[in-house]
Amino acid sequence: MIDNEIPSLDWQGQPIVCESCTHCDRLALGTCAPLRSCVHDRYAKRIDRFFGNNPDLASQYIVHPYFEVRAVAAKYLDLFQLNRLISDQDETVRSSVALRLPPKLLTKLIHDPDREVRVRVVTRLEQHDLPAMLHDSDYYVRVVIARRIPLGLLFHLVRDPDATVRREVAARVGVEWLTMLANDSEEEVRLTAIRRIPASLLPPFRFDPDWRIRLEVAQRIPIEYLSSLLQDEDEIVATTAYQRLNSDKKGEDAHGH
Repeated sequence: MIDNEIPSLDWQGQPIVCESCTHCDRLALGTCAPLRSCVHDRYAKRIDRFFGNNPDLASQYIVHPYFEVRAVAAKYLDLFQLNRLISDQDETVRSSVALRLPPKLLTKLIHDPDREVRVRVVTRLEQHDLPAMLHDSDYYVRVVIARRIPLGLLFHLVRDPDATVRREVAARVGVEWLTMLANDSEEEVRLTAIRRIPASLLPPFRFDPDWRIRLEVAQRIPIEYLSSLLQDEDEIVATTAYQRLNSDKKGEDAHGH
């Protein structure tokens, strides 16, 4: 459905009457128009067009009863006015605020009750403020932290209760923590760690229950440990070990001649 096919109704479902609007003078200026740009319309795109054309009016709608109006107005407010919406009762409004607040002021929203608001906060927060959200109750907030936090602080998440978070940690954390993550209870975490672990540390992992991990080990483990993988239950792992050993033997024969 295109814009002009959506009925022009206000947030309470009543028809909009331009003649009774306090901004009817804007009609002549072309900055508002029925079915396209209207602050009283319940359709968010039309509200957004109205404030885009009339940003000077946004501050008049900070306490409007319709949350969409407040949420869209937040995009056009100055910082002083925007602060007034930090504690708005609606999460859509606070989420809009989180997109515009300067990073140094986002700490006011780190304990917001809505996870979408906190996700937006943690995406924009200054790196040095991220530790304050390390124990957030939502796993995805912690995933974003694992992607953004300085490497020196990433170890705080190596024992995170969620495997998705630990996998992100395994993809970035320093080598000194990889052995621990390579012993994780979840296969995807172990695999991510094993792919980054130095070859010299791989021998203990050649008996991992996951064939993908044993394959990674077979591809990089020091040659002297490969024989234990020749009889692996997975054909790809056993073949990889055999091919590496055979290649190494041919290299030695060629060198001998």
